[in-house]
Amino acid sequence: MTQFLLSVHGVDGEVREEPTAEQMHRSQQLLGEVEKELKATGAWLFSARLSDPGAARVVRESGGEVLTTDGPFAEGREHLGGFYLIEAGDLDAALGWAARVTAAITVPIEVRPLAGFEA
Repeated sequence: MTQFLLSVHGVDGEVREEPTAEQMHRSQQLLGEVEKELKATGAWLFSARLSDPGAARVVRESGGEVLTTDGPFAEGREHLGGFYLIEAGDLDAALGWAARVTAAITVPIEVRPLAGFEA
């Protein structure tokens, strides 16, 4: 089994149609079903939703000093909003889980294997 990061991405200021209460309920229901199945099959390892990018701090070493700056590392409009850490038999299986997550929440999901955790 290989471990994969399914990262959930969002875009600051992206104009999206506001979902109706029914659409939100359906999205939460679908996501709940995916998460329940991930856990039931043993594929789920961990997941988390992140706070807004403005809450991020970046710590780096520069010229022998440690500097801390406000904001996310990437100074762009696209940010990581959350993630799933899963275990899957292969990339196709991980892509299948990502397809179900993106269908539930309608935002892009990046799939990337963890280095050193390949089958």
